[in-house]
Amino acid sequence: MIRVLPDSVANQIAAGEVIQRPASVIKELVENSVDAGSTSINITVKDAGRTLIQVTDNGSGMSDTDARLSFERHATSKISSADDLLKLYTFGFRGEALASIASIAEVELKTRQQEDETGTQILINASTLVSQETVSCPAGSSFSIRNLFFNVPARRKFLKSDNVELKHIMSEFQRVALCNPHIEFTLASNGTAIYKLCKGNIKQRITEMFGKNTGNNLIAVKADTNIVKIEGYIGKPEYTRKTAGEQFFFANNRFFKSAYLQKAVINAYEQLIQSGVYPVFFLYLTVEPENLDVNIHPTKVEIKFSEEQTIWQILNAAVREALGKFALAPKIDFDIENRIDIPVLTPNTKIVMPKLTVDETFNPFETERKSSGFKQEKIDANWQKIYEGAETFEFGKNDDNIPKLFNSPQSLAEKFIQIKDRYIGTNAKSGLMIIDQKRAHQRILFEQFLINLESSDNNIVQQEIFPQTIELSAMDFIIISEHIDNLHKLGFDIRIFGKNTIAVYGLPPNAENTDAENIVHAIIDDLKDETGNFEKKSKERLALALAKVAAIGNKILNAEEMNDIAGKLLACSNPNICPEGKPALTIITLDEIQTRFLK
Repeated sequence: MIRVLPDSVANQIAAGEVIQRPASVIKELVENSVDAGSTSINITVKDAGRTLIQVTDNGSGMSDTDARLSFERHATSKISSADDLLKLYTFGFRGEALASIASIAEVELKTRQQEDETGTQILINASTLVSQETVSCPAGSSFSIRNLFFNVPARRKFLKSDNVELKHIMSEFQRVALCNPHIEFTLASNGTAIYKLCKGNIKQRITEMFGKNTGNNLIAVKADTNIVKIEGYIGKPEYTRKTAGEQFFFANNRFFKSAYLQKAVINAYEQLIQSGVYPVFFLYLTVEPENLDVNIHPTKVEIKFSEEQTIWQILNAAVREALGKFALAPKIDFDIENRIDIPVLTPNTKIVMPKLTVDETFNPFETERKSSGFKQEKIDANWQKIYEGAETFEFGKNDDNIPKLFNSPQSLAEKFIQIKDRYIGTNAKSGLMIIDQKRAHQRILFEQFLINLESSDNNIVQQEIFPQTIELSAMDFIIISEHIDNLHKLGFDIRIFGKNTIAVYGLPPNAENTDAENIVHAIIDDLKDETGNFEKKSKERLALALAKVAAIGNKILNAEEMNDIAGKLLACSNPNICPEGKPALTIITLDEIQTRFLK
């Protein structure tokens, strides 16, 4: 039989869509504070939001009547009719957030309007109004959310560790703070300040949040068309990341994700960055509200543009222009006009046939042709010069004439050859064994680092002559701080130097030739992707991160080095694959070789 659900049950269902974790609560409350015209917003969490989430602002505040109505479903000050959905400039508008939060937590609200002498306090417990009374409080609003999911134990059970949940909170905080540089923000966890952001412009806000290193590697992007206005910053090609964490899109000051538009940015970096890395960008798009639909996803992270393909082209051109102006891409003349003029077809656009010019004097049968204007250099077809000396080479004789393919005479003497400075070839019982030297070295280092992590005595450190200080973003600082003890077991001497700053006093013997800052950022990037049981897998991920950074790449090796890698790889517990599961060695059997010669 069909029945109408009680409000408390309906609110919990809505909460399942809107409130996924403590970070979702912060997102909704902070966005409401921004919409209230606040110039200062303070956020405090305890136990990553499980025990307490407090958001205090100095915005417009609410009357006692509005304060009570704000917890009802579909109660909102943002819209009054369906037409208002087409001209939204605010964040929340559906009126589900506060009702959803109140259904799964203990909520306290204190609020006062600027013109009132007293404010109101409301206590709600699992959608039930406990009390409402007049109190003395500062102008603005202060929400205290305690014991999140206390009445939905299944939801609370699925929360991750405090470290993981805090990272989600910081991500949501970054998204709101980045598009509101005119507002002061603070974020504190368990009494410790993580962020304290002052008012400023966009670049100052980015630098405050992600560090001076990021701020110094930004390129301004600007494009103004009748379809979209684009402003913001992109990272220089040499300043890339192994994860897509520092990639931010905003539309009308609202954070959104778009794999489609992300490709427009990455496409502009073509041939400027290597595969497997991601450029940094902070891009702000402004479009007319009627050309933007933000109501297609419960958390409004996904949005829809009415002219998405055209915006893709404009965005791609804007990024290319920025790279070109800084001489980081092939130079293009963008000085004709201070905007990108991409023609867009409309119903009133007149199509004009192009005019063709024909050279009527051209005769394809003439023996003498006019020059096309391009000079063609004479190509030396003597291909023998490419392999000079190879034709006189005989195995076992004339070792001085060994082709460069084999790098050095000792390679043959020791029965090892190196191919393209990347692969090691040697005899095997059943044929020819080929080893990927980089993947093999990763496997060797990975297993050695795991042994070091399990041992309390194996902590050899290669001390640096001059300690290097590294400024990190708040999130990166927390990640590296969590692993300082394990890093010490791997041979690192890293110490806290100040706010969001570490000092590297020593590196492991296997990484002494690696730049300290590069290796620290590489470890952080690999640790950022943790999606499973973080505590259980942290040692393996740390060992993998360091092995990937410290392993040799394309490098010429002598016979002893090749012999060392091959011997240590075969002594590993799993020599066939690297730590990421890719093949580290393969054997081409004698039958396969013979088959090739029978064709």
